[in-house]
Amino acid sequence: MSWKTLTLLAILAAGLGGFLVLDSYYLTPKREKTTSTQGRLWTIEPKDVETVTIRRRDDTVKVKRAGDSWEMLEPVKTRGNSGVINEVVTGLATARVDREIDANPSKPADFGLEPPAAQVTLEVKGQAAPLTLTVGGKNPTGVWVYAREGSKPAVVAIGETVSRDVTRPVAEFRDRALLAFDRRNVTAVDLDLDRSKMTLEAEDGGKWRIATPGPYRGDADMITEMLDKLGSATVKEFLGPAKSSAAFGLDKPSRVTLWLGKGKDRTSKTLLLGKVDAEKKGVYVQREGEQEVLLAPSETWDKLPKTVAAVRDKVVFAYAYDKVGRVEISSAAGTVTLQRDGINWNITAPEGLKADTGAVNGLLWKIRDLRASGFLDESPAGVARYLSRPDVTVKLWEEGAAEPKTLLLGLSKTVKVGAPTGVAAAGGQGPVFMVAATDVGEFSKTATDLRDKSVVASFEMNDVKRVRVTAGGKVMLLERRGESEWRVLEPSKGPAKEIKVTGLLLTLRGLRWKEIVAADGADAARFGLDKPEVEVVLLKADGAEAAGLVIGRTDERLSYVRSKASPAIYGVDAKAVEDIRKAPSDIPG
Repeated sequence: MSWKTLTLLAILAAGLGGFLVLDSYYLTPKREKTTSTQGRLWTIEPKDVETVTIRRRDDTVKVKRAGDSWEMLEPVKTRGNSGVINEVVTGLATARVDREIDANPSKPADFGLEPPAAQVTLEVKGQAAPLTLTVGGKNPTGVWVYAREGSKPAVVAIGETVSRDVTRPVAEFRDRALLAFDRRNVTAVDLDLDRSKMTLEAEDGGKWRIATPGPYRGDADMITEMLDKLGSATVKEFLGPAKSSAAFGLDKPSRVTLWLGKGKDRTSKTLLLGKVDAEKKGVYVQREGEQEVLLAPSETWDKLPKTVAAVRDKVVFAYAYDKVGRVEISSAAGTVTLQRDGINWNITAPEGLKADTGAVNGLLWKIRDLRASGFLDESPAGVARYLSRPDVTVKLWEEGAAEPKTLLLGLSKTVKVGAPTGVAAAGGQGPVFMVAATDVGEFSKTATDLRDKSVVASFEMNDVKRVRVTAGGKVMLLERRGESEWRVLEPSKGPAKEIKVTGLLLTLRGLRWKEIVAADGADAARFGLDKPEVEVVLLKADGAEAAGLVIGRTDERLSYVRSKASPAIYGVDAKAVEDIRKAPSDIPG
């Protein structure tokens, strides 16, 4: 191949490459843009529209772009509803002409254009002259609307959605957020509600304190909910300037002031609250500095704490639940001491017993979740006054602490005449709280209440290879194959219902006694255990017993049972062993 041929091919390749670049980066986008704007009233983009003015027969709406949002300039100066305005602007900027109806009508009124439904003016970035559109009435089918563009005499048909957008009520163009703020920036709140004044201050870690009066710990959950409700509240009605503030209860309003930011950047927003209108399910409010009266949802008022007690932290006893290693409970029934053993608990006094870990953890959760219904005294002296002889004393030792944290609980008839009231406090310090009387009884636990009441020795369900159930002199033998398949081996081979076998094992593992009727197992015949009604034995793969249960007679309340691992005879809820009795008939099949 000659050098001339190579040169020619190189020139052609370069030309082709240049054309592809030109087509990809210029011609194709230009064609796409031409296609997208074909038939449009104007060849503008919504993002370039800076101001929209809509003059109607009864009012004028004017909005102006302000960064990523919109500001309303008429009929009132306020925040615009960006979602609605962006929708309207997009509809106007991309409106398409369906066809020309009349090039020069002699009677524009026939098309609803004199007077028009709306006169629209758009100010567009980069264009000296504004764009205008006169919107008239709808065509007979209601699908199109008649319009004129600029000073052109021709009447054209455009989509009905343009008419819908430009005739929206003024309220739809307004931002309905009652009070626009970012909850994360709120550093303090001043409340003046029904002449009850308080100041709340944010602290690190999402905590709050009541600075005045006080200081007291604030209820962080309640304050957060209050701010969330305030931040999400929307205006129900825009009522315009008030001729009489008293008519709306705004002559002597309640006030909520939010302080945003810190230092020199600190700003505030205040909401004035007047009367509650039960019929409209709202409350009349004003933003400070504005004359307009607004109707806000009634919960805007309902969620505001009206008293210091309402917004105070109602946690009675604060402690680190996961750090507790030892518990001591003293009451009229005696003293019980518990010690953590890994994830389990043991009773160490009055005697060494395995504890019901679920019951102990439940008790600790109740202590953690104990909440005050009122406040009686703030000082340590109040503890001596109300709890000099507590009904229940709970001591918790946290890891690494030499001394326990102490919770005192008692019943008092001096707080409410004729009705015992629960009283609680941390030992040696205030405040003294009112709690439910039932709370006091729930913390008065004995060793019997907290001991492990399991009847059957603990076992892992995956360790069980075979199950033998003997009832009425007949034996049913089950065997597990694989992870979950069970088969009946005796009295005849066949399938077994997996869910029923699993239910049997769970019942055995969860069985709890209500009474110890014979700790030494004496007089077994009296309880029908010399000739048991049902006997269940769980076997491991090597043939060793994993657990077992014998069921004797049943009276009105209890069934009497004995574990294969202990001589003790227990009374259990008769309903708790019904599934075990039914196992021989329920499991096969």
